[in-house]
Amino acid sequence: MAHNRSYKPEDIAFPDQVITESHLVEEMEKSYIEYAMSVIVGRALPDVRDGLKPVHRRILYTMYESGLTSDKPFKKSATCVGDVLGKYHPHGDASVYDAMVRLAQDFSMRYLLVDGHGNFGSVDGDPPAAYRYTEARLSKISNEMLRDIDKDTVDWDPNFDETRKEPRVLPSRFPNLLVNGSSGIAVGMATNIPPHNLTEVINACICVLDDPECTLVNLMDHITGPDFPTGGIIMGRSGIRAAYATGRGKVIVRAKTEFEEFGKDRTRIIVTELPYQVNKRQLIKTIADQVKDKRLDGISDLRDETDRNGMRMVIELKKDANPQVVLNNLFKQTALQSNFSIIMLALVDNQKQPKILSLRQILDEYLKYQEEVLTRRTQYDLRKAQERAHLLEGLLIAQDNIDEVIHIIRSSYDNAKQNLMERFNLDDVQAQAICDMRLIALQGLNREKLEAEYKELEQKIAYYQELLADESKLRGVLRQELVEIRDKFGDERKTVIQDIEDEIDIEDLIEEETCAFTLSNHGYIKRMPVDTYRTQSRGGRGVNAQNLKEEDYVKSLNIASTHDYILFFTDSGKVHLRKGYQIPEAGRTARGTAIVNVLPLEAGETVTAMVVTREFHDNEYLLMATRKGVVKRLPFVALKTNRKGGIRALTLEEDDHLINVLRTNGDDNIILATAQGMAICFNETDVRCMGRDAAGVRGVSLNDGDYVVGAQKAESGKTLLTVTENGYGKRTELPEYLRTGPDGEKIPQSRGGKGLKNYNITAKTGAVAGCCVVGEQDDVMLIENGGVIIRVPASSINVYKRDVQGVIVMRIDEGNKVVSIERVEQEEEEPADTQETQE
Repeated sequence: MAHNRSYKPEDIAFPDQVITESHLVEEMEKSYIEYAMSVIVGRALPDVRDGLKPVHRRILYTMYESGLTSDKPFKKSATCVGDVLGKYHPHGDASVYDAMVRLAQDFSMRYLLVDGHGNFGSVDGDPPAAYRYTEARLSKISNEMLRDIDKDTVDWDPNFDETRKEPRVLPSRFPNLLVNGSSGIAVGMATNIPPHNLTEVINACICVLDDPECTLVNLMDHITGPDFPTGGIIMGRSGIRAAYATGRGKVIVRAKTEFEEFGKDRTRIIVTELPYQVNKRQLIKTIADQVKDKRLDGISDLRDETDRNGMRMVIELKKDANPQVVLNNLFKQTALQSNFSIIMLALVDNQKQPKILSLRQILDEYLKYQEEVLTRRTQYDLRKAQERAHLLEGLLIAQDNIDEVIHIIRSSYDNAKQNLMERFNLDDVQAQAICDMRLIALQGLNREKLEAEYKELEQKIAYYQELLADESKLRGVLRQELVEIRDKFGDERKTVIQDIEDEIDIEDLIEEETCAFTLSNHGYIKRMPVDTYRTQSRGGRGVNAQNLKEEDYVKSLNIASTHDYILFFTDSGKVHLRKGYQIPEAGRTARGTAIVNVLPLEAGETVTAMVVTREFHDNEYLLMATRKGVVKRLPFVALKTNRKGGIRALTLEEDDHLINVLRTNGDDNIILATAQGMAICFNETDVRCMGRDAAGVRGVSLNDGDYVVGAQKAESGKTLLTVTENGYGKRTELPEYLRTGPDGEKIPQSRGGKGLKNYNITAKTGAVAGCCVVGEQDDVMLIENGGVIIRVPASSINVYKRDVQGVIVMRIDEGNKVVSIERVEQEEEEPADTQETQE
């Protein structure tokens, strides 16, 4: 009910208050987003650098700050919990104690971060004793989590009441996120990272340090799979590989069992290890209930014989029971076999962004952070060494002039420091150090000792400066320190990985098929089954392949399998590697996906060439050709990369870009065709192999206004198909592009010349749009800038001499032009002459 009542200013408790109206929906949305981000960043998700959530980080740092290290006596857990609550974590004491307990449970943590004394719970689900009864301190390996934290290696944030600072992240000198794993549920997302073997993870880190181009296969030679603290058996490797490749996967974990004979012709199943996070008491109850309900047959007795020597769960079978059948039913119906869903979600970019990471990305993020830690530690050590050396320089001056120093100090009233600074040209720090020393200390200074310390400091300063100036040496120190941690704390695997027959791998779930990959000028990419385009007769109008934005057009067409690798070359000279199935599939007329959602391209960067391969061979090369006639050759394996941001393949001039990239065998003839109808054929050995950052050499000399439109390998027994912008084309025998040698034999031309006439360019034909080396059994696909594609048999296009104008291959709508040509394998079906044109 509303009341009409006026208020005087003196009746209001806060007369200066301002009441702001806000829409309820908007206020709820804003508040919920803020709450969600608080849970994501400040509670539920681990940081990729140290693998810890805020509460765990605060527990470890508080224990370190309080002196509860592994070499000190245990203290009551209540002490640690109280300090964490009072200093850094203003939440419930139960939440802090529960988090600390987990860090001390050998069935939860692969490598304990807290050394617990007392009852910290059991695998049966027994709760820990109250924190007033248990004691705790940091474990030995936790020393490596906090090592060098006092050397300005990490950033610090104010605590909740801004009375002290807390570390934003711990130095974490071993990859704790992978080693101990993490699990948590945030708002709208969850993480579930399994623990791993320390030795394997550090070996993988060393592999990346030694070979930055190592692949997932190389990493899995070291990290074979998760390593759970409770042991167990992982069935198959497909789920592991999927998780390591994509950040998501599922592994099947079984209990470790064995058959044991007892009595007269009786068998029992002995369970010695359980899947991770399985409650043994609850498991036994579940089995007993199913036996009682007759859902499990063949079991006569069930008991737990676990003692201090290890786990032993006994399942006695009836005399006529088949042990393997009973065990299979137990795996199927109980937690003796369970699924572990892997979601490798962590906070990256300084805790700003939650992201699902592959194995390689986690290792890269960790190693990048460790390089930062080592750099900051070295800068700190350098600064301290320089400060001490500066101080020693003053003390050495005092030693050389000890009598005069004593006289100045004794004869000065209150300005001894100033007098010392003026007399010996000292600064304030040096003079203060001399003044702070007792007189007896000044007389007893040992010059040899001071000089030895000063010389040692000079060596340290030079070493620190050398480390900071040479990234490779810094990575060498990181490698050495990781090896030391591995050798000190590494152990054998606990979890066995068992290969299974007919295992389904991630790629086995994706049907292998040949697809057409199209890329538009505005950066829309898609894949479609290649049989989307039926073969038509020469001179047809094609079918509409892509509904594009106005002024956009398809500029590239490639044929590849869904299981092939596709190398994407950009105009900035970088190359990115993806599998065919990673390119989103779309319908024939769909626009496709923006390529920036597939590749991490920089602003303004575009893809200019694509190369397809199934494997990378040592005896193969890549030859790159640019619009301005520059060519470059480098070993194919040099571009096998796992880097998230790609690698550099070619250094380009500002106004130049790639036309094509060819796979060669080291002795192929290469043909370059230009827009004005010229062509040159030279052997690739004319182009020496270069490094990835090289710019290349001249392949063809161009006339004013001319530019390269195609680069192809001159394969024996085939012809060069040249197509113009207006849809005209012809085939020409490849020997016509060779010159006559001294002995009358046909040999390639020399690189860098103008070449020979390739096409009779007229206003009717338009400039050359592209070329393709084809055989009699090939089809060719032509695409025009309106998105229309035609597929015709190469054999239907006539063979002519080099300097003729050819025949109509594709009828082009007015204002459009052919932009790309690609060779494909010929279909085994009748040409669809009568197929309707689809616009």
